[in-house]
Amino acid sequence: MRTKLFIVSLIMGSSFLTIQAEVPASKYKIANKIHLEGDGGWDYLFSDDATGMLYVSHGTMVQVVDEAGGKLVGTISGMKGVHGIAIVPELSKGYISSGKDTLITVFDTKTLKVITRFQASGLGPDAIYFDSFSKKVFTCNGKSKTLSVIEPVADKVIATVPVDGKPEGCVSDGKGKVYVNFEAESKICQINSSTFKVENVWPSAPGEEPTGLALDNETHRLFSACNNKMLVIVDAKTGKVVSTVPIGERVDGAAFDPELKCIYSSNGEGTMTVIEENNKDSFEVVENFPTQKGAKTIAVNKKTHHIYLPTADLKGADDDDNPKAKPKIVPGTFVVLDIEPVK
Repeated sequence: MRTKLFIVSLIMGSSFLTIQAEVPASKYKIANKIHLEGDGGWDYLFSDDATGMLYVSHGTMVQVVDEAGGKLVGTISGMKGVHGIAIVPELSKGYISSGKDTLITVFDTKTLKVITRFQASGLGPDAIYFDSFSKKVFTCNGKSKTLSVIEPVADKVIATVPVDGKPEGCVSDGKGKVYVNFEAESKICQINSSTFKVENVWPSAPGEEPTGLALDNETHRLFSACNNKMLVIVDAKTGKVVSTVPIGERVDGAAFDPELKCIYSSNGEGTMTVIEENNKDSFEVVENFPTQKGAKTIAVNKKTHHIYLPTADLKGADDDDNPKAKPKIVPGTFVVLDIEPVK
């Protein structure tokens, strides 16, 4: 009897070891958890590759973190409902969009002091982006379905672009085209960044409610993160849907690392989907890296390849009876996850 049990145990143990061996090791790890004060909500964050500074939207302020040390170096405050941050490097200026007061705040990136504030030309300024080709800053005004075009030398709105959709994620190819997701309409809009005219509007179907948007400028592929658990890959020149890949739930952000050829979607369910671009028409999900519930926006430093996702502990995040209920932030738990590739 003991001999039989011993043999069975060996077989079961061998099977267990085989199963364990088949589980692939993650290619990523959480290198740091950067704890920041404040209990407000969060949205976009921006990693400045040139300076190694991370700009984090957080309620009424933007907190600036030295990525190398993971330490807070300064705060820009006095806003209501901060959404996004854009940096104009040649002018040493930063631009912050805040939706509740419809203001654009301009600050000095060296001193972090506010230079000026002015009204956006539309309601609900959300995503904000600096286009290196036109040298203009674009804001997506979700509530009024417009984009504001800002001249950063004069710090004023010089044009307003009406669009037939609710503008959400925004990205530029640096060659004269700005691309914007229309969240409610499930479309992608192409805008000429010099004439400020809409040139094309393409459906993102089968993707629905697109939010985060990223771009591979080498292969001319747009990566549109959609809320029906799908990343839609679109030809940035023709608008044709090239491919789709599955991602996690409650996505709000997408980012691309051009050197690693990896696309990342930040999923509020508590995962980060990692997708490798094998070539311009071939994409593969390599893992769904566990993050933390609420980590729905993302930024990538393209030099260090570190990935940043803000979140906090949330009460009611696991309410299965009412999944649409907005969870409450647990005070004192706001954190930025610093994720890096395993070498």
